[in-house]
Amino acid sequence: MTSEVRLVARDRRIAGRDGTFEFDPHHCFACGELNEHGLHLQLHTDAERSWAELVLDARFQGWDGVAHGGIVCTILDEVMGWAVIGRGTWGVTARLGVTFRRPIPIGCAIRVEGRVVQENRRAFRAVGDVRDMATDEVLATAEGTFVAVPPEQLERLKERYKVRRTTESADTTERVASASPAGRTS
Repeated sequence: MTSEVRLVARDRRIAGRDGTFEFDPHHCFACGELNEHGLHLQLHTDAERSWAELVLDARFQGWDGVAHGGIVCTILDEVMGWAVIGRGTWGVTARLGVTFRRPIPIGCAIRVEGRVVQENRRAFRAVGDVRDMATDEVLATAEGTFVAVPPEQLERLKERYKVRRTTESADTTERVASASPAGRTS
């Protein structure tokens, strides 16, 4: 096995309530393509949820053969944060709580999904889960509170990441259950 997080697909488009947008590569530890030590998550969004399908390798283990809890928390935080983006704004994590139901084995194909369940003017409450793709068993759950960034900061962030509207719709179809290598060269 290579020292890569294996992904199902690559796409930099965001589908949300305000249409479909695309953005440039960036250095985010969780989803950035340019961070050589990052997770390189391929996130998918629609107006209701965000999700990623992946296989974690030994680089991301805690106990022998088990995914590190901090990495799992990072992935849950990311999919819940992208669910907020699907609602038309960006937010920062104010609170994150994770419950581990059972260890997540290294090499296990997982699907991680986040959904916004409550929203008001400045805050969003989101939930997420990690599921074994072979059995659909819930391995971990999360709940988080995200605070919307102020409009002027949102505009600066969109400019920094070169977020732009696209006429192509983002692919929000279900992915095949078999994960493939990320294909990143270093």
